[in-house]
Amino acid sequence: MPEVTVYSTQNCPYCRLAKAFLDRNNVPYRSIDVGVDRKAAQEMVELSGQYGVPVIVAGDEVIVGFDSERLRKLFATPENPDVYDVIIAGAGPAGLTAALYCVRKNLKSLVITRDIGGQALESWNIENYMGYRMITGDDLMSRFEEQVRELDIRIEFDQIVSLLPVSGGWTVKTVSDQQFKAKTVILAQGKMPRKLGIPREEEFIGRGLSVCATCDGPLFRDKVVGIVGGGNSALTTALEMSKIAKEVHLFVRSSIKCDSTYVDQCSQIKNITSHIGFEVTELTGDNNLSGVVITHHESGEKKSLKLDGLFVEIGWTPNTSCVEGLLKLNDMKEIEIDINCRTSAPGIFAAGDVTSITGKQIIIACGEGAKAALSVFDYLMVHP
Repeated sequence: MPEVTVYSTQNCPYCRLAKAFLDRNNVPYRSIDVGVDRKAAQEMVELSGQYGVPVIVAGDEVIVGFDSERLRKLFATPENPDVYDVIIAGAGPAGLTAALYCVRKNLKSLVITRDIGGQALESWNIENYMGYRMITGDDLMSRFEEQVRELDIRIEFDQIVSLLPVSGGWTVKTVSDQQFKAKTVILAQGKMPRKLGIPREEEFIGRGLSVCATCDGPLFRDKVVGIVGGGNSALTTALEMSKIAKEVHLFVRSSIKCDSTYVDQCSQIKNITSHIGFEVTELTGDNNLSGVVITHHESGEKKSLKLDGLFVEIGWTPNTSCVEGLLKLNDMKEIEIDINCRTSAPGIFAAGDVTSITGKQIIIACGEGAKAALSVFDYLMVHP
């Protein structure tokens, strides 16, 4: 087996997932925190061309990000799929809570997810979750993860691409060509970050452009960064990056729409500069991002700024492409559910931010996950 090195940062959930995958498959590895070791950070960039973690080096293989498909091909032993009582898509607050309740009801359960924590990982500070005066999203989801890992439940790091009805339930197919069968399904796969939709965006992902400040923020210590957005997630990212970066530029297309406490805090920090009314219209640089062009959305005024990194915090879109045409969705592509988390297809339930519920909060997602699990149990009592 080749020598394996994992370049990571302390609070990166995808780094933890990569290490958990290697641990589960008995793969020895060396872990290097590039948020602390600047020499190692430069080494990582030279090897991969990336300013994003994790980066996994296995012999001649360089794996960027938590690429479960490549990792599985290199290290995993294939498992024969079983018939489960329930498959849960997603491991954010809704999915993990649903998993806990399903196991407590003695349901044979499988979680299929790209990560553990979902959108909650992006929260720098959570002050409205009962039992904690303040906690980071990363810390809260770590506690969720610890509790679920103690249960008799299988977790597959993958992504569902299709659901097909079969006799006695549903067949789920994943992006890495795995196939599983279950009597019921709970969809709790949340949302994905919205993109800027401008030229060269894909080119610069991991090369200065990031959608996860929690993961990649430490790599930009003493550098100049920009943040796109005017909501809570954008301003809390600006506050946290002000402690790491030399300069922080906040680009807000219209007006800031977030809790007043964050506005007040940002206004008092000297290295945060707000550009109200401006949107990012161009990304500049050769191999890595080196700057942006911003344009005022009313006057058309343009400005060029030099940046080392840019974090996009402009909202989220539902992960529902795998069920379009199968389930009833609303105008925002969210899954429509009733008060008991039932979808338009018998045996399929949904919970959390992927659904049409109006409250997009961690504590609400947890409650919806519990409801979905209890609804699955009731359904299986009637349809064994």
